[in-house]
Amino acid sequence: MKRLATLSVFYIFILCFFSQCSPDNGEPHQKADYQIIPLPNNMAPGIGYFELNEDTQIEIDSDIAELQLPADYLQSWLAQQSLDLNTGATGQKIKLSLREGLASEAYLLTITQKGVLIQGGAPQGVFYGIQTLQQLIQQQSTGALPVEIPCVHIEDEPAFAYRGLLLDVGRHMFPVDFIKKYIDLLAQYKMNRFHWHLTEDQGWRIEIKQYPKLQKVAAYRDETIVGHLNDYPRRYDGKRYGGYYTQEEVREIVQYAQERFVTIIPEIEMPGHAQAALAAYPELSCGGGDIKVKTEWGVSEEVYCPTEATFTFLENVLTEVMDLFPSEYIHIGGDECPKTRWEESAFCQELIKKENLEDEAGLQSYFIQRMEKFLNENGRQIIGWDEILEGGLAPNATVMSWRGEEGGIEAAQQGHDVIMTPTSHCYLDYYQFQHPDEPLAIGGYLPLEKVYRYHPVPEELSEEEAKYILGVQGNLWTEYISTPEKAEYMAFPRGLALAETGWTKQDNKSFDGFIDRLENHLRWLKSADVNAANPLYHLQTELEQESSGTWKLRFTNLANTGQIYYTTDGSEPGPASKVYNGPILLNSTGIYRGQAFAENETLGRSAQVNFQQHLATDAQLQLARAPSPAYNAGGSTVIINGILGSNEQFKDKEWLGFSGDDFESELDLQESKQLNSIRFRFFRAPGQWIYPPKSVEVRLKNAVEDKGLLFTARVPQGDTKVAELSMDLKSTNARYLEIKVPNFGMIPPGRRGAGNPAWLFIDEIILN
Repeated sequence: MKRLATLSVFYIFILCFFSQCSPDNGEPHQKADYQIIPLPNNMAPGIGYFELNEDTQIEIDSDIAELQLPADYLQSWLAQQSLDLNTGATGQKIKLSLREGLASEAYLLTITQKGVLIQGGAPQGVFYGIQTLQQLIQQQSTGALPVEIPCVHIEDEPAFAYRGLLLDVGRHMFPVDFIKKYIDLLAQYKMNRFHWHLTEDQGWRIEIKQYPKLQKVAAYRDETIVGHLNDYPRRYDGKRYGGYYTQEEVREIVQYAQERFVTIIPEIEMPGHAQAALAAYPELSCGGGDIKVKTEWGVSEEVYCPTEATFTFLENVLTEVMDLFPSEYIHIGGDECPKTRWEESAFCQELIKKENLEDEAGLQSYFIQRMEKFLNENGRQIIGWDEILEGGLAPNATVMSWRGEEGGIEAAQQGHDVIMTPTSHCYLDYYQFQHPDEPLAIGGYLPLEKVYRYHPVPEELSEEEAKYILGVQGNLWTEYISTPEKAEYMAFPRGLALAETGWTKQDNKSFDGFIDRLENHLRWLKSADVNAANPLYHLQTELEQESSGTWKLRFTNLANTGQIYYTTDGSEPGPASKVYNGPILLNSTGIYRGQAFAENETLGRSAQVNFQQHLATDAQLQLARAPSPAYNAGGSTVIINGILGSNEQFKDKEWLGFSGDDFESELDLQESKQLNSIRFRFFRAPGQWIYPPKSVEVRLKNAVEDKGLLFTARVPQGDTKVAELSMDLKSTNARYLEIKVPNFGMIPPGRRGAGNPAWLFIDEIILN
């Protein structure tokens, strides 16, 4: 198949021809004049404008019937924008056509003063050309005709074949109209997969006619946890919650998506995340008994038992699912499947022996392969989360890598297709701002820039192995997202950053350029009643350490806009406060708070740091072992920079995380000093495998070879999110501090993550 580059000369000729026919002899536009997301991969600015007016005609080349759908879509969209075209118009044309030699999703868009030509390798390519045209119209429109559209020639195709967003409706359900709105937003930004997470421990959301208890029982929970899973004591709202999508509604949504060239991939979770289904049909569990739909978040021990009755049930369910969804892929989950029930089950242990399986991980592989065989026999392929690698990967499975990139790398090296969706860059349920006004989220910190800078192809893969990376997906899990408005706030504009990651080639991407284009898109989203977050003007703080051991504070915002004023006592800054003209030297304890202003009006949110000057802020730090790379965003010295980490987010840049490892460090104070006390902060979140240590050891020395003086203390245990320990150092003179914080150890039985090593998170070490 010919690539776009082979067509460039011909289409540049077309552009030049139309330009020569134009009376406008002005200068070409600049690339910055085209506010398009995702950024086209090849764009040649033109001269002048095409006037879209009521007599403009949308024409299908040679009456190609399959282009009627995108033509009708464009006509309808223009009407929604109050840009109605006359019926039977005979003016200048927007011409839609197919072009042999283009990839199916590729398009060519040529806009001159004489007309508009959109060509695609297939109807979806034409549709994506229309999305680009629509953005150019939005950029210029005042809500009425005529609209002057800047001339341009674009040759474009996606970097990755798979570009998706997930919506979890198992934890919280959303109206049909919102599902359609979500699909609209995917289509407008050239994303082509909607991953619909339909079943969970907390609710079953799709009608299965053969099993009516899924609607009557599994679709409803008695109540819902209030606040965060890590809050103690836990509270519940006492309100029955639930619902499901009828098959008629599902067909309607599937048809709606198809008209926008979005493929819906349904997910039916197995063998774990199945407590809701097992509440309806407890005979499919290993223990039976009274099982309720789960009322709180987290992983359930209740999983499908791999009996023939279970496989019959799941095959019957998937038969109805396949009838509703034409997608090649069916997602079968496969993640977070505790093995406790299987370990306790005589049937499962006998099945492991009978099938010559190594262990329970092998039993999970057996389970997944049984389901894959059934789906393959029916002309479908499976996708599963990266846990399906455990015990051996099903022969034709596609892996969705979420626990970092390791699973995706392993699968690609085995010759399996991969979709990258790691928590580090693609989990849109994480906090996007470090600000106390942010709505409750599951935890973590994923700002817009980190999402944008993600590249789905790991460096560890060879050129041949990299071909197995199909693309990228953002995930919107909804434990803490109960309304459409909050779903929009969490998904956008980070979803736009992922759209550009999936479409625009890596060499063409620029975060600064993306930010320049984003402002217009946020305005359009607002006009379309999309409750998108606006990260452009909120202040952010950055700390840097001078070679002398002093620290400097910077205030910035993404748009580099506004005059910043600041205070050092935590009070609200205003135009009468100190003017920020550059980095602030932190040489005294204070609450440094900044606010941007435009024409004496606040611009975005303020930002502050609570800086505590103490004896370790100018020390040298050495760690015996490095933190986990995922939890070392600010570098190891964040634990002696004078800034306390968040009491709500263990993933902000002030916390260091260690998986199963002890924390061991040496502080060199450069000279002997009188030490009165040392204070430690540890995060506590058992639901996320995070435990404070049981004890701490501190040894004070005046020379490296000295034995020194040892201080030990027990860490207070309790329910607070942050465990603090203050130790009395008895006014001891010392230069060196050797600090050892033993990890909690293995997570005990009965708790989430039982049998796995605990995480240790440590914040500022405050020395006085």
